[in-house]
Amino acid sequence: MPFTLVWLEGATDTFHQLEAAAQKALDHRQKSRKSKASRQEGLFKQIVKCVVLLQDNPRHPGLSTHEYDSIENPYDTETKMFEAYVQNRTPGAYGIFWCYGPQKGEITIIAITPHP
Repeated sequence: MPFTLVWLEGATDTFHQLEAAAQKALDHRQKSRKSKASRQEGLFKQIVKCVVLLQDNPRHPGLSTHEYDSIENPYDTETKMFEAYVQNRTPGAYGIFWCYGPQKGEITIIAITPHP
């Protein structure tokens, strides 16, 4: 059974900014009649795929999900936080920070950020 996603405001904002950048790149590509997708389009496609996999199975091997200690859980500081990789082996690779909750069967997406 898939999880229900809860988005924090910062994660939602980042998602929509990346979506807008991908759409702008797509529009420009179509005007100039180029066939190769831009970096922004590819990144957004990878983020959407990661969110879908996370919702279906947070332990999916492609996500490389692992515990993350540098961010506190917004619901309970004693509960674990996790990072799922959007990209691997890429400089500045993006990741999604998330936790279980606040209710059973829910996953909260905390942030979508490039790796420092």
